[in-house]
Amino acid sequence: MTFPAGSSSAWAPNADDLLVLLAVARTGRFTLAAESLGLNHTTVSRRIAALEKALDGRVLSKTPGGWEVTDLGSRAVEAAENVESAVALLRGPPGAKPQLSGIVRMSATDGFSAYIAAPAIAALQRANPLLRVEIVTVTRRALQHRSGLDIEVVVGEPQVHRAEAVRLGYYMLGMYASRDYLAEHGSPRNRIELCTHPLVYFVDSMLQVDDLDAPRRLAPAMRDSISSTNVFVHVEATRAGAGIGFLPCFMGDQHPDLVRLLPSEFQEQLPYWMVLRPDSLRQPAVAAVVAALRAQTAAYGRALMGQPTVQ
Repeated sequence: MTFPAGSSSAWAPNADDLLVLLAVARTGRFTLAAESLGLNHTTVSRRIAALEKALDGRVLSKTPGGWEVTDLGSRAVEAAENVESAVALLRGPPGAKPQLSGIVRMSATDGFSAYIAAPAIAALQRANPLLRVEIVTVTRRALQHRSGLDIEVVVGEPQVHRAEAVRLGYYMLGMYASRDYLAEHGSPRNRIELCTHPLVYFVDSMLQVDDLDAPRRLAPAMRDSISSTNVFVHVEATRAGAGIGFLPCFMGDQHPDLVRLLPSEFQEQLPYWMVLRPDSLRQPAVAAVVAALRAQTAAYGRALMGQPTVQ
């Protein structure tokens, strides 16, 4: 559907149509928006078409990652958020502070999701039980099209467009082996001896984050043992004696059966970055989750760096 330039609309946008646009903007998919609103896909499509007719222009554009709002759509989304806020005030008792509600969708690495995101969000939900958070665990570069995601947490500084990137903090990785493994195979005393042991780490051909290539750079002679895209597999395979694992210190240090090896020679400090869609922080629920993640990262800072926590 196209609209002639300069034509004027015969009616004002419908508030329900604005809320449908808001759902599509947050999910990036008509189907997901329909599910969250209790509608069907056809109704969502019809509502968006009606809104575009009323506003005399496109509010959404198709991208490889889903639907994204246009400049006109961004202004409509701001209006929709005001409608949403007004409705939320009407639902609560007079004078009461509105609770956070709705769905926040984020992606993050396995370790960050478990040790930082999960406890931070659980604490936030205790005060806001209507808040829902969906976490997709993945280790990858920041997406250029992040339709359907409010927050991404990635390793390494991202190169993104039409997004805000914020550094959350740093974490340390080191070489670990189980006590049983070292008793059987001996403890390496230097880089040369370490390279005679097998490595437990990411699948090299599937690693998307350049900053995570440290073992192949620091100890290229180490042969692969068990490789996985999941860092919890790295930890458990190392504990089971599959070889020497290059692990986040905040995960390896949780297990007394693991020993950190040659910390002065084999360690890598990497940053966690958070990437946000331009409109995300205008959503109270997203802003609250972002604040909780930042606070939890700061509180967990010593453990992230492989340092003992202060009692």
